[in-house]
Amino acid sequence: MMEREGIARFPRPVHGRIPNFDGAERAAARLAELDAFKGARVVKVNPDAPQRPVRERVMSSFKGLLVPTPRLRQGFILIEPGMILNSKIGYASTIKGSLECGELVGIEALPKVDFVVVGSVAVTPKGARLGKGGGYSEMEYAILRQLGLIDEKIPVATTVHDAQVVDDEVPLEAHDLTVDVIVTPTRTILTDSKTSKPSGIMWDRVSDKMMEEIPMLGQLKDQVASVQSSRSTGEAL
Repeated sequence: MMEREGIARFPRPVHGRIPNFDGAERAAARLAELDAFKGARVVKVNPDAPQRPVRERVMSSFKGLLVPTPRLRQGFILIEPGMILNSKIGYASTIKGSLECGELVGIEALPKVDFVVVGSVAVTPKGARLGKGGGYSEMEYAILRQLGLIDEKIPVATTVHDAQVVDDEVPLEAHDLTVDVIVTPTRTILTDSKTSKPSGIMWDRVSDKMMEEIPMLGQLKDQVASVQSSRSTGEAL
């Protein structure tokens, strides 16, 4: 429908990805007016095309920007406030530009996050969300929760076209990430979602392939094992 009605933007086709949409800049501008955004020091934003204007807003607002690398293969990119000249912000908001202008950070250097923005294929007014199927937004959120760098009180927002807000029922599983705020080019929806967000990584759902493709997961698993071992030793003593 987005393709047919001319809502979709480059990159095309929009199938199999978080779809870019007409009015993404207006949605980003509305998002930047939220008190939660204004008060945030560090904002985590997904790397997809429709959220590029959001990443620009974060940097131009002199906030820290945390961007996951595609499929989390290289972890996260951190762009500190003031690291980028105003003339470079547009380029730094792209995936290539963020890799060149930002700093790749491991689990020991990740900052606390005050506001989260995710991309969506579709969302409901109650906060249920569909992504592109890879589960990366959930994994990124779970990693930050596992490290204690975010908690359930931190709002999760998404920017979408009005047509992506649907009334259909969206099934939710335990690991799915719901959104608290939906921002379109024309309106802001507070979902009042009561569904619990992932409290950490659900290791039983992490495949060997995921462990291989996302080195950060292996580091986190080793860290968890080390903590558990220390606790066991302390209890034995």
